[in-house]
Amino acid sequence: MKLIKGFFIAAGLMLTANAANAQQKIGSVDTNDVFESLADVKAANTTIETLSKTKQAEIEKLISQYQTKLKAAQDKEKTLSEANKETVTKELMAAQTELEALGKKIEETRAQAAKDIAAKQNELVNPIQQKVKAAIFAVAKERNLSYVFDVAAQGANNLIYTDGSEDITSIVKTKLGASATTAKPAAKK
Repeated sequence: MKLIKGFFIAAGLMLTANAANAQQKIGSVDTNDVFESLADVKAANTTIETLSKTKQAEIEKLISQYQTKLKAAQDKEKTLSEANKETVTKELMAAQTELEALGKKIEETRAQAAKDIAAKQNELVNPIQQKVKAAIFAVAKERNLSYVFDVAAQGANNLIYTDGSEDITSIVKTKLGASATTAKPAAKK
């Protein structure tokens, strides 16, 4: 009798667990598609691109100065003779010191430019990421979804097949005020 009772309790628990699992809804979102459709992202990309071009121009100006001074030093070296050896050698040594300093400045400017660009990216992109995350959470709650997978990052979560899940990409884009139509690559199955 206890064995039969135990069997029915176990069967009841399994049915309850299966019913609970059956009620869990799974959704998917393509965050790449969402980000590509946002005007904020396009504006941030334009700002970052402009900053990158400005920093690159500064670096190219320094490189040009370096090349000009290097050519002048090379030309000066060609004038070296026994008569002016002492004077030209001193000038060449001074030019070498100046070139080394300029080379160091170029490297420092490159490093600082990379830091500035990364900081600007973080400053502009982080709020957008938070906004998208909040929209995804809101849509998931509205649609009573238990799980939402980002199909843009399949390698990160090993999601290969999403048939049967609800794709909420367009709803998230609408919630964010972005255009709902973006060319989408064929789904991999």
